[in-house]
Amino acid sequence: MSFDEGVQATNCDATKCKYSAVKMGYWKDDYIKYFVTGYERKTPEINRGYYARTQGVALFIDKFLKKTGSNCQIINLGAGFDTLYWRLKDSGISINNYVEVDFASVTSKKCFLIKKSKILLDAISSQVSEVRIVGSELHAYNYHIIGTDLRNLSELEKKLCQVGINFDVPTMFLTECVLVYMEPECSSMLLQWIANKFSDIFYVNYEPVNMNDNFARIMLDNLRSRGCQFAGVDACFSTQTQMDRFVRVGWDSARSWNMTNIYEYLPEDDRYRMERLEMLDELELLQQLLTHYCITIAWKGGTMADVDHL
Repeated sequence: MSFDEGVQATNCDATKCKYSAVKMGYWKDDYIKYFVTGYERKTPEINRGYYARTQGVALFIDKFLKKTGSNCQIINLGAGFDTLYWRLKDSGISINNYVEVDFASVTSKKCFLIKKSKILLDAISSQVSEVRIVGSELHAYNYHIIGTDLRNLSELEKKLCQVGINFDVPTMFLTECVLVYMEPECSSMLLQWIANKFSDIFYVNYEPVNMNDNFARIMLDNLRSRGCQFAGVDACFSTQTQMDRFVRVGWDSARSWNMTNIYEYLPEDDRYRMERLEMLDELELLQQLLTHYCITIAWKGGTMADVDHL
């Protein structure tokens, strides 16, 4: 298995983990079941970890949408089988443009799964324009899936222009465990290109942190045994290194919190409901997991300049 194939396989792992938590009632997602085959119940600490991840990212998406209304764009890099577009639409949220980017081998599978599901297709259909699926790409009214390598910036720019991305409209970029699989120079060039090309931007990045202790070394060994590795681990030593990667390539500012802080900030009533779903025997393991992941936000331009706190 090549390194790129190992990275792409992590999409299936994450989707199965999310489905496990959804099936247990951790949060509502009526669409993720169309992107998995079979059911593998995960441990309570994994389910809680994915709850914190999903709800934590949702906090910042909500902040962005409250600031911008519908006049905005979301670009989900390394989106895999993410279902955010459908969930936003169910919430009555419609934005100018929602674009997912991933390897063509991943997007072709997603397009195939969407094509064979009437429920998924109906949700992205519009009276304004038809849904077009060609190979590894899908184009609907305000939803697009494009297959490209994030290391190929000229092709990325070309394809974003083709789907109508406006470089002057408030735009949110989302990555979940994506940059960490890129070589540092490649992720830096991507972040610098975004900062230079877009005038009003907000970035939400979920990723490992504290990657310099014994627990982290076990994580890294497990990855290597599966033919994968964190090529960009140097930015994952602390929340400070996570913030620095943005500021040094031209972003105005950044903030970062490990998932322990995010978990404690989530609405108490829903957290209480979630914690009653399953008994948790390995509390220490959950704490280790939360300590080794973080959410980092960065911004450039005026729209999100005051969103520097939870």
